[in-house]
This record gives sequence, C-alpha cells and structure tokens, in this order.
Amino acid sequence: MPDQSNHVGIVVGVDGSAASTAPLRWATQEAAMRNVELTIVHAAAPPMPESSLIAWSGPAPSEILRRQKEEADRVLTAAAKTAGDTAAGVRIHTEPIDGAPVPALLDLSEKAELMVVGRRGGSSLTGVTFGSVSNALVHHAHCPVAIIHDEPASAAPSADAPVVVGIDGSPASERATALAFDEASWRGVDLVALHASVDSDPFGIHELEWAVAEPKAMEALAERLAGWQERYPDVNVQRVLIFDRPAHHLLEQAETAQLVVVGSRGHGELTGRLLGSVSSAVMQATHTPVIVARPG
Repeated sequence: MPDQSNHVGIVVGVDGSAASTAPLRWATQEAAMRNVELTIVHAAAPPMPESSLIAWSGPAPSEILRRQKEEADRVLTAAAKTAGDTAAGVRIHTEPIDGAPVPALLDLSEKAELMVVGRRGGSSLTGVTFGSVSNALVHHAHCPVAIIHDEPASAAPSADAPVVVGIDGSPASERATALAFDEASWRGVDLVALHASVDSDPFGIHELEWAVAEPKAMEALAERLAGWQERYPDVNVQRVLIFDRPAHHLLEQAETAQLVVVGSRGHGELTGRLLGSVSSAVMQATHTPVIVARPG
C-alpha cells in the first residue's frame, strides 16, 4: 500500500492563459474519474539575480515578490473555480511554486499519480516555455505524464471512443499496457492494442515473409495480452497487427480515440519500435491526449 500522507493525486500546472485551460479541464476530469485529489500548481518567474539590481530602477525586489504572490493567488483561485465547474465534488489543492518550476515538478512527480502538461502554446507555467516543461517531465518524471494539446481536435471523440496503446514487447511497453488497461477500465471503453512487426520496409522485401509470419505474430500478441485480459475482464481488446510504419498507423488510430498510451524507459530516452521516434511523432502530431507511462 503506497504512503498516502504526501499524496498529491493528479498534478497540473496553470498560468491563467487560454493555453492552460485544456490541460486543467482534462486533469480535473481524470481526477474525478479516478476519485483522487487534483493539485493545481502555478510557478512564478524567478526573481532577478542580485547582480542585476545594480542598474535596476524598477520596483524593489520585495514589491516584485508581493506582486508575484498576488498574481499566483489570482491564477490559482481562478483555476480552482474552473476545475470545480468542470467536475463538481473533485478534491482540489492549490500550490504556488517559488523558483525553478522543473525541479519542483519533478519532486512532485514522486508523490503524484499523474502529471498533466500542455504540448505547446504559451507556457502553462509562467516564465518557462511549455515545451521545456513537458519535455523534462516526459523524460525524467517519476510517474506517468499526460500531454494535452491546447487546441482540441476539430471533432471531439465520443464518450465510447477507445483507448489506444502501442505495444513492442519491451518492459516500457508492459508499463504502457498496464496503464492503458487501467484507463480503458475506468472509462468503460474498448482498448486498441497496436503492434508493428518492423519500423519500415520501403522496398517490400519482407512482405512475402510477413504473409507467412502474420498468424504466428497475432498468436504471440494474443498471448502477451492474455494475462491483462484476465485481470481486466471488463475491457474488450481489439488487437491490431500491422507490418510497418507504426507512427502512421498509431496516428490513424489516434484520430478516433480518446487517449493514446505509450511508454518510456528510465533515464530519459523513449525506447523501442513503438516507443522511440514513434512516440515523439505521435506526441507532436496528434490532438488526442497522450500519456507516457514512466517508470515509477
């Protein structure tokens, strides 16, 4: 049983901009679905170094800090109201972050179930580009990280849209599979498990071999998923076996999904056929929420 004394549930960063609203609403709905606390954080820009104060003619540092605190209170109060309007009854905790946000967020990730960040746009954490925060968390967080596009897809997925997971047989893939089954079970939807045989075959050299090997590959995929299906009998699994171009096929599946789950290994590098450049491509290209299942 994990220690709940310092548990922060699901963590999302806000800055009061329109770009941070989508991650906030998604994180709130996720917290309500999981019945866990939502922790909303706001990071103020770090105060200027003392060396720069020699030529500084603006407000005193104490005045700057006072204004930052007032702004943080305003942003966090507004975010808590938005969260409460999004999902009534969700438990909400707000927390201002002083100093560099990335180290603070990485510390929070040790106690969190999930970190939620935006993919691009204005920073959801003041003074830091959104990309630097999401990139740091995707590669170094101690819990799964959800990447939410600040511009939703033109057509919102239906409530029964599936969860999609990329599988390549690696340990990182196992973590992604476990999380994907959890998410599909919470949502009461199908799980699409996609496995690619090769990264690419531009000349069609192995296509004839694939025609022979496909039935065995499908059987191996079914065996890999059998234990999970026994653990989650409520989740209907659609097995999708493709020959090559995993990024293309994963993005195709993402178009009609409500969530995509991929994996990541311990020290920063996304790995595996479906968890290397493919994961990066999916996070960059899709408007569908993506969860990276970090080691934890």
